Amino acid sequence: MSRRLRLTVLALGLVAVVAGGLAWRAAAVPEVPAVAVRSGPLVRSLLFTARVATASRVEVGATLTGRVEAVAVREGDAVRAGQTLVALERAELAAALAQAQASERQAAAVQCNAAAELARAQELVQRGFLSASRLDEARRAEEVALAQAALARSAVQAAQVRLAQTVVVAPAPARVLARQVEPGQIVSPGRALLTLALEGPVELVAQVDERYVAQLRPGQAAQVEADAFPGQPFAAQVRSLAPLVDAQRGSLEVKLAVPGEVPAFLREDMTLSVQVETARRERTRVLPAAAVSGPREADTGTVRVVQDGRVHTRPVRLGLRTLDEVEVLDGLAEGDTVLLAEGPADGARVRPVTAASAPARGASGASQDNAGGAMGNAFGR
Repeated sequence: MSRRLRLTVLALGLVAVVAGGLAWRAAAVPEVPAVAVRSGPLVRSLLFTARVATASRVEVGATLTGRVEAVAVREGDAVRAGQTLVALERAELAAALAQAQASERQAAAVQCNAAAELARAQELVQRGFLSASRLDEARRAEEVALAQAALARSAVQAAQVRLAQTVVVAPAPARVLARQVEPGQIVSPGRALLTLALEGPVELVAQVDERYVAQLRPGQAAQVEADAFPGQPFAAQVRSLAPLVDAQRGSLEVKLAVPGEVPAFLREDMTLSVQVETARRERTRVLPAAAVSGPREADTGTVRVVQDGRVHTRPVRLGLRTLDEVEVLDGLAEGDTVLLAEGPADGARVRPVTAASAPARGASGASQDNAGGAMGNAFGR
């Protein structure tokens, strides 16, 4: 073998060794999932379940015992103030009123006679035909007649009131929610005959997990959709938060108002899905929450940044948090590569592999926190 041939073989072998070494070294560098810091909007929304409720719901009933003669309304009917709802049998009370009126007329006649007797007695006393004691007797007789007439008038008024109580009327404009009575039934005071939702503003009432209460405040806008009518959302607004937490449920009652026209399909106690926008950043640096180490609610944390192929732990200052993403206020720049998983120590060589981040987002693109767990239990859903 010539010298030139030997040198060629040696060179080829050296190249093969170097290539193999490089290939082994490349294979030894681990691949790790990573994500690039992006800049864009960040919106936090809170999702929970609510129900429809009227501002005032009342139960109406009779104030005396009697048999139901007629029920003039059905469930779902709209009623006006003073409209007859239930009528009781009134024959007995009507007869009692007629008797009281007869007694009143009799008492009035007696009073008239007593007044006439008193006038004659006064004239005869003045002429000297009667003694003063007879005049006193006439006066007493008139006083008794006046008292009896007044008593008779009171009896008539009482009979009129009792007769009027045989008719149960609507206290205000309302809608009939439930009918608990039928003709022929015997009713008594204290028993609810009808349940009415008084006309007034519609409220949406929700039980929100107490962990999310800090995100809510009166005046926040909300989007609402009825479970029974998907695709027909309407606007609402947070009206109030209860001052006390329900210890059994670990939740707080939140009330929302419907500022615009109330959808016609809403019904009392209907189940609704509510989405409240609780915070927004129009443009900021955003990172998946899984890439940040540290306490969940802390305003600082650490991330593992890949720089020049090596891992470096870096502290960061955080802002707005959602369920899946976090706002980075300081410590990272847009485009920085951050590892998503624990693993290689500081200084280790790694090969970052871009991972797709898919946070839970609604129709508005907002990352959503689901605060409906306690509500779901409350309504048996």
